[in-house]
Amino acid sequence: MSAVTRHAKAPALKQDVAAHQSHRNVVNRLKRADGHLQTIVTMIDAGRDCTEIAQQMQAVIRALQKAKTLWIHDHIDNCLEQAVGPADRNQRATIEQFKDITKYL
Repeated sequence: MSAVTRHAKAPALKQDVAAHQSHRNVVNRLKRADGHLQTIVTMIDAGRDCTEIAQQMQAVIRALQKAKTLWIHDHIDNCLEQAVGPADRNQRATIEQFKDITKYL
């Protein structure tokens, strides 16, 4: 069984300090990306058009990028602020600038 077709049931998210509200959203995005990836494998096996396959691959990449961005922003908003304490207006502006630049990761 390949890594692509093998599915393990994901454990439930812990309801502690490390689990934030956006984690469920990230998991849902990853599940959708997994579904797209399964579709791509089926398309390749069926000999579908290369352009259609490339479009689906791009959709998976975008979904993963969005999940990664959401994860990083959640970390900045929650974990970083917990470590340094509440931010004042100027610090919040700096944090927002930092979040904006993360789109280039």
